[in-house]
Amino acid sequence: MINHPPRPAADPEPALPADGSPYGRDVLARRWGALVGGSVASGALGAEVIARWAEPHRRYHDLGHLTAVLDAVDQLADAAEDPAAVRLAAWFHDAVYDGRPGWDEERSAQLAQSRLPRCGVPATRVAETARLVRLTAAHDTLADGDANGAVLCDADLAVLGRPGPGYDAYAAAIRQEYAHVPDDLFRKGRAQVLRRLLAAPRLYRTARAAGLWEERARANMTAELAGLTEGQGSAG
Repeated sequence: MINHPPRPAADPEPALPADGSPYGRDVLARRWGALVGGSVASGALGAEVIARWAEPHRRYHDLGHLTAVLDAVDQLADAAEDPAAVRLAAWFHDAVYDGRPGWDEERSAQLAQSRLPRCGVPATRVAETARLVRLTAAHDTLADGDANGAVLCDADLAVLGRPGPGYDAYAAAIRQEYAHVPDDLFRKGRAQVLRRLLAAPRLYRTARAAGLWEERARANMTAELAGLTEGQGSAG
C-alpha cells in the first residue's frame, strides 16, 4: 500500500450502540421512528428499509454506509432547506442495490414514492426525497444552489475523507462488491471513477464538508489511483 500524504487529525469516532454492534438495527429503527413517526405503517416501512440495507450480498452499501451517511447529514443539516427530505433520501438512496448504477437509484426513488405517502409524509416532501435519491446516481449533475442536493451528495461522499485505514477499508469493500469483475477491468473502471472525481473543482459543495473532508479525500483518492495504475503507464 502506498503511503498516504499527511492528513488532518481524524474526526472523533461515533459512540457504539448499547448492544455493542457498530450498526445496530434497533438504533437505526429509533432514528427512523424519530424521522417518520411511530405509526404501524411507518414501523413496517422502517423494518423493510433496514432489512434491504442488511442484504447479505452487500459489502459497502450496507447498514454501515447507511449509518455513516445519516451521521454525515446530521453534521451538515444546517445547510439544507429541508433536512427531513435529505434524511429520508439518505435512507432510500441505496435501498435497492443490485450493483446496477442508475437503475438502482431509480428503483430506490420509486420505492420511496410508493411507500412514503402511506406513512403520512407530505406529497411535496416525497417528491423531493425521490428527486434527491435520483441525484445520487451522478453527483456531478448537482446544480448550483441546490442546498438539499449539496448536503446529501456531500454526506454520500464523506467516506472519501476518512483517515487512511477507514478509506482503505471502504476501497476494499467496493472491490468485494464487484468481485465478479476481472481485476484488470475493475482497476480500469475504478481508475476512471477516481480521475473523474479528482477532476472536479470541488468534491464537496457545502463549506462545512469541504473544510472537514476535501483535503483528506483528495489525498486518499490520489494514493489509491497511484496504486491502481502503478506499472501500467497511462492505461489505468
